[in-house]
Amino acid sequence: MNTNIASLEPNALWKYFKALSQIPRPSKNEGAAIDFVEKEGKRLGLETIKDEVGNVIIRKPATPGMENAKGVVLQGHLDMVPQKNSDKKHDFDKDPIEAFEEDGWVKANGTTLGADNGMGVAAALAVLQSKDLKHGPVEALFTVDEETGMTGANALKPGILKGDILINMDSEDEGELYVGCAGGTDANAVFTFMEEEFPAQHQAMKISLTGLKGGHSGMDIVLQRGNANKLLFRLLKHLVINDHVRLSSVDGGSLRNAIPREAFAEIAVPNKKLEDVQASVKHFEEIFANELKGAEPGLRLKIEDIEEPHFVMDEMTQDDLINSIQACPNGVIRMSTEMPGLVETSLNLAIVKSHTKEVEVKALIRSSVDTAKEDVESTLESIFSLGGAHVWFDGQYPGWKPNMASEILKTMQKVYEDNWGIIPEIKAIHAGLECGILGSAYPNWDMISFGPTINFPHSPDEKVNVETVKKFWDFLVETLKNIPNK
Repeated sequence: MNTNIASLEPNALWKYFKALSQIPRPSKNEGAAIDFVEKEGKRLGLETIKDEVGNVIIRKPATPGMENAKGVVLQGHLDMVPQKNSDKKHDFDKDPIEAFEEDGWVKANGTTLGADNGMGVAAALAVLQSKDLKHGPVEALFTVDEETGMTGANALKPGILKGDILINMDSEDEGELYVGCAGGTDANAVFTFMEEEFPAQHQAMKISLTGLKGGHSGMDIVLQRGNANKLLFRLLKHLVINDHVRLSSVDGGSLRNAIPREAFAEIAVPNKKLEDVQASVKHFEEIFANELKGAEPGLRLKIEDIEEPHFVMDEMTQDDLINSIQACPNGVIRMSTEMPGLVETSLNLAIVKSHTKEVEVKALIRSSVDTAKEDVESTLESIFSLGGAHVWFDGQYPGWKPNMASEILKTMQKVYEDNWGIIPEIKAIHAGLECGILGSAYPNWDMISFGPTINFPHSPDEKVNVETVKKFWDFLVETLKNIPNK
C-alpha cells in the first residue's frame, strides 16, 4: 500500500489530486475547493473569474505558434459524492479523504475517493500550471454542485467563456470517447401519517439491511445490483401481512444519484410473533442472497431489540407506503435499440426516509429519450398519488444529443489511433454529464467527454486505475497539440 499518491505519474496531475483529496468538498459544501482553484489561478498569474454561484474560470493564453488554434474549454466539477461504509467514522464536511495506491489502483479508506470528478479538475489544473505543454487558448471551467442538481452548469451565463470546443473530463472508461448522455428528472413523494401510541404487548425491533455495493445510479444501474429500499420494503410487506407488525420509522438511502446500499426500519412486533418474525428475516436474507448471488456477496440482513419508540405510523398510511414502494419500478426500464449495450431509460428508488409525521421518497429518472422520461414520471405520479402521497418533479436537466460529424471527435480519434494504434470507441453514457446544460448556453460549442478508468463511483468502493490516468493525461496533451485552427 502506497499512501503517497502525489509521487505517482504524471506527477503534476497526482499532486493536484492529492491536494484536492485533503479538501472537504461534498456537494453544496465545496467552498474550500472553490477557494483552492481560485487562489491557484491567481498564483499562476492567470486571469481568474468566480461567478455568483461559485463556478471558477481560469484563462491561459496560447503558447507561441498556437495562437490561431480554436479555443478549448477544459471542464470538470469540484464537488464529490459523500458516501461511506456504516462502520467508517468520517465527516465529509471536515475530514480529508484517506487515499492510497494498491495493486495499480488508487482507492479510499471506507469512503468515496472523489476521482469523480477530481481527476478532471486535477488534469485541468496541471495544464494551467505547465510551462512546456503546447496548446492554443485554454479556459478551465470548474463547476459546482454537479452531483446534486448541476447548479453550477445551470447558472453559467452565456458569453462569459470564449472557447469553441468543450472537453469535459468527467467520463470513466479510458479508451472511450463520449458524445452523448441521458437527461434526468428528480421525482419526489411525501406521505403524511398520524402518530399512534406504541401498541401494548409488542416488542420494538430494528431491521438492518447492509453490505450492498451501491454505486452510480447511471453507470452502474445496468449491473443489476440490489436496491436496499426495494429489498427492505419487500420484507416489510411480508411481515405486515403475515405477522401484523407495525412500522415506526424507516431510513433508506442517502443520495438521489447513488444506488442505496443500506436501509433500516424500526418496527413493533407482537410478542406472540417474535420467533416468526426472526425466522422470516433469516429466510429473506437467504432469499435475497440467492437472488443476488454474484452481485451482492456482502448482503446482510439482521433484526435486533431496541428501546421502544414513542409511536407507530397509522396503519392506513403504513400500508399505502409499503404498497407504493413495492409497486414502484426500479433499475433498467429499457435498453437502447440504437446503441447496443446502452441503457436508454432507468429509475433509481434512491431515498425512503421518515421524519416527524412524514415519509419522503426520492427517485432519479434517467433517459436519453425525453418522451420515455415523461412516461416514467407519469407512472410514478400514478403509483404514489394512488397511495395518497403528494407528488412533484424537479431538477430536470437535458440530455446531450450526439453529433457524429463533430470536428473534435474526428481529431481525438486520429490522435488516439496515431499514438496507440487503435481507434477509441464512440459512446453515449447513461449518466448526467453537464454537456447538455452547458451546450444550451453555448450552442456553438463542439463537445466531447473522456477520462481515465474509474470503477464504482458514488460508492466507498470507488477506485481509479493508475495506468489509465497516465494514458488519459498523455491523450489530453496530444489532443491540445492538435486542436484545429479557427
